[in-house]
Amino acid sequence: MYRHWLILAGLTLSLHAPAQTTANTYRFSPVNQWDIQKTAAYWNPIIKYVSDKSGVKMELKIGRTSADTTAYVLTREVEFIFSNHMFSPEREKLGWKVFGRRWTPPIFAQIAVPADSPIKSLEELKGQEVVFAGPEAFVGYKVTYGQLLSKGIDAKPVFAGNQNGAFAQMFAGRAKAVGSNSALIEGYTAREGKKFRILWTSEGYHDLALMASSKVPDKDVKAVASAFIGMHRDPVGKAILLKASEEVGLDSKAYFLPATGEDYASYRKFYQTAPASLR
Repeated sequence: MYRHWLILAGLTLSLHAPAQTTANTYRFSPVNQWDIQKTAAYWNPIIKYVSDKSGVKMELKIGRTSADTTAYVLTREVEFIFSNHMFSPEREKLGWKVFGRRWTPPIFAQIAVPADSPIKSLEELKGQEVVFAGPEAFVGYKVTYGQLLSKGIDAKPVFAGNQNGAFAQMFAGRAKAVGSNSALIEGYTAREGKKFRILWTSEGYHDLALMASSKVPDKDVKAVASAFIGMHRDPVGKAILLKASEEVGLDSKAYFLPATGEDYASYRKFYQTAPASLR
């Protein structure tokens, strides 16, 4: 099937067919945590800063949904990513290397309903539609739906393409509950004034990982990592981070710090006991 991809500059959306990387330009694909406009508003100024600071030219490439964006990663169409979709045993063979992560408080998988919903327990979701961002969402779908499966609760999963879409569907009455992570629920509440009742919360997980493809030269990875990790110590970079976080309702202190694959041991632990359909 013909697939489209998006290169985003500011808030202008340009639709293109897949193309090769131009000379000395790398493509950066973050998981679609928000709709396309908010994703652009958050990442474009950050990527411009990192490109300028590191001297390594980067451009933002995302698909229409988080599953589309992850498909680019799996087909090696991008060189840098911000994702937590690559820690299953099979995908770790692809050789993506963690070099950083975003500092936020631990995120938790949560299953939630509107605050005024009559539903008070997970068991009441049996046979009901529960909406998720997409089948690739680790914390928001795999962990939450895995919890329902482990309890023998036969809910009906539906996918909205991104987390904002999932929240909107639930509050519009097209699903009884939503699977998400705690940071996105808190951010949506702050931005939209919508209130949730949390039915279940998981153990904590680190936020998504900054990762580089094995085909990127080490000197370029180091330059990009240094720009990301030093951003909050530079007054210009700090101001960009603050404004970007405000755009999407993230903690105002969110910044990037060094990380390795060992920081994501809890993800690997999940896959050791996850149902086969979620691996």
